Order: sequence, then structure tokens, then C-alpha cells
Amino acid sequence: MNRQQMEIYATVLLKKGINLQENQILVINAPVESHDFVSVLAEKAYESGASQVVLNWRSNALTRLKYDHEELASFEDFPTWRRDFSLTYYRKGAAFLSLISADPDLLKGVDKEKLVAFQKASHTALKEYSDGIMASKVTWLVAAVPSHKWASILFPEKSPTEAYAALEEAILKASRSDGPAPLDAWDNHLNDLKKRRQWLTDKAFKALHYKNDRGTDLTVGLPKHHIWQGGTEESAEGIPFNANIPTEEVFTAPHCRQVDGIVYSTKPLVYQGNLIDRFSLTFKEGQVVDFKADVGQDILATLLDSDDGARRLGEAALIPYNSPISQSNMLFYETLFDENASCHLALGKAYPTCLAGGTNLSDEEAAAAGLNDSMVHVDFMIGSADMIIEGLCEDGKIVPIFINGNWAN
Repeated sequence: MNRQQMEIYATVLLKKGINLQENQILVINAPVESHDFVSVLAEKAYESGASQVVLNWRSNALTRLKYDHEELASFEDFPTWRRDFSLTYYRKGAAFLSLISADPDLLKGVDKEKLVAFQKASHTALKEYSDGIMASKVTWLVAAVPSHKWASILFPEKSPTEAYAALEEAILKASRSDGPAPLDAWDNHLNDLKKRRQWLTDKAFKALHYKNDRGTDLTVGLPKHHIWQGGTEESAEGIPFNANIPTEEVFTAPHCRQVDGIVYSTKPLVYQGNLIDRFSLTFKEGQVVDFKADVGQDILATLLDSDDGARRLGEAALIPYNSPISQSNMLFYETLFDENASCHLALGKAYPTCLAGGTNLSDEEAAAAGLNDSMVHVDFMIGSADMIIEGLCEDGKIVPIFINGNWAN
């Protein structure tokens, strides 16, 4: 990106994503390769009134070296200073902006015991922070930045310079940051998502029924008083923000004990730096009772065995097949993008904001209401051009929601 493009993209992230407030702290989590853009982002944040910009850098290369050379015990002990970093700024009401770049092979072949150990240690140490993020106690945003590795995966036929430029263009286009008036484009898009989620919330369906020619035939129960989210939401302080850029979804929390049938994936899933592809999950009374994967069967098993909640659903999201990312015909190998090209479900923890009063419930009350709890939240894509989704009403009426992969109305 040239300087002008970086400034436009930074403005979109700060104003339509994180909605940075005057005198607020901004914490940026970013790959070291993105330092040029992060410098512009920090400059724009200060211009917007940030009281402090705090950087938390990471390196994929060093992460891989750590997993290759350190002993298991190193992953079982989450450093206190790392925990204190997140909690200190979380308790100060900071805004958290995470920049990601895809590398689907980053942790390929790594000892799964190390992956599981780090996941459990970090979950325990950061529970207050991660629960707060899921409940939107503070404002947060996940967005993308290009990397040479990601570019080489998506555009192998191009030179490194051309591939990187093509990835930049794809990110800006998907993020609605490439047009003449990106802030206006975002306002129009967010208003459309608001209408969709309000219609679904007002319908108060008791369940959704999914079906397509791949073999998906799944009924997903919904809790009473569930809420559909998507696009703009509000933090505990009443600050409107948008947690993902790009985003095309409206989503809610399933009833974790009322899911039955079988569902087939339609796009690959990258989990902990490993690829899972062409898989199916069979549910009975909310729990995965059988699963198959042509690629990554052992990784899928590890995911499902993370904890009791990993075999239940925490999210159901609707995205039309004709969404911009889907129409690009690009597979990004990054959930932030691929989930916005396809209807998807998520294994693991539910967002308490998807239930009326959900952020004020105890763990026991949330579970009784049907919200799932887990250390994981992993989206997987199920949408297709022939997907039919019906809303099942309490009075027995059936309302078409999706026909041939797109909104019925």
C-alpha cells in the first residue's frame, strides 16, 4: 500500500471498526512484517485523540522456532507478564485491535501436546480478558494486513512483488476501503446488516433447518430470547463498534443442547496452523457424536477433544452466497475472510451478547439458558449455492430465510 492507501485503511479501522474514543488507550497486536502500516495506524490513532498506543509484536518465524525447539513444560506455563499485559489494559478500558496475516502451514507437524498445553494454559491465565472480549466489555477489532507468505500462497503464479500487491488489493476491496467514499460505504453496509438482524430477532425462531445437496441436513435449536448480532454492536460503556473488518454476517447463539443432524464443510478450515478439509460433523442432542475429515482428521479430533464444550455449537452465522468475498472466488485460508464468504457455524464458546441480558448471567445461568461454554471458538464454513435455510416458529409455521444460498427476501 502507498501512504494514501494506508491512511484510508487506518481511518476505516479506527472509525468504523474500533471506534477509538478521545483519551482512550489503543492496544495493537500485530505481526512485525506490518510495521510500516502500524506506524501509520498509530499516527492516525494519536490524531484521533488516543491517550496511548501500545504495541504487542509477534513473529510467525519465531513462533515456529519456539514450538520446534522448546520442551513441553515451556507451553504449560503461561508467563505472568503476558497475562498482566492483557489484563492491565483491559481493566483500563483500552481498545484492542488485532492485525492478522494467514499462514495455513505455520504449525504443520508440530507436537499436538504442545498446542493443547499452550491453549489450556493461555485460556486459564487470560479467562477474565477473553470472557470480557466475548461479552464486548471493551471495544475490539480483528482486521488483516498482507504478508509475503500469505501472498505467495494466494498468488503462486505471480512474482513476489506482484503477489503482495494483489493481496493488498484483495484486502482493501473486501474491507470496503478501496472506493471513493469508504466511510459512507461502511455506513450503508452496516445499516443493511442492522435491518437483517432486526428482522431475524423479531421473528424469534425456535430453530433453523439447514439443507443442501452435499448432504447437510441439520436442525439448530435457538434459545428463548436470543438476539441476532452483526455489524455494529455496543461495548459495556455504550460505545458502538464493529469487531471484524471485513464482515458480511449476522449471527446468533444456538441452543447448545438442541442441535441434531449432519453438516458438511464447504471450505477448508485452518486451526492452530494446520489444515482441516472436506469434513462432516454429526450432532445428537447438541453434541458431536461422529466426525470425518479427508484432510486433518487428527487435528479435528484434537479440536473436538479440547474440552466438553468443544463438541457443541456456540454460533450460527448467515452470509449470502452472493456476498462480495464469495463472488471474488478467492479462498483466503484465513477464517476472518473465508467465514464472510459463507454461512458458518462455530464450535465452542457462545457470545453472551446473543441473549437478552446474557452478559449479566452467571456461568450456571448462561448454561441453563442454552449458551455453550468452552476454551475454543472455531468457525467453520457450510454455505453453498444451493443452501436452503428455514426458520421454524413456535406455532409450527416455517419461514424461508435462505433459498439457493441467498436471502429469501
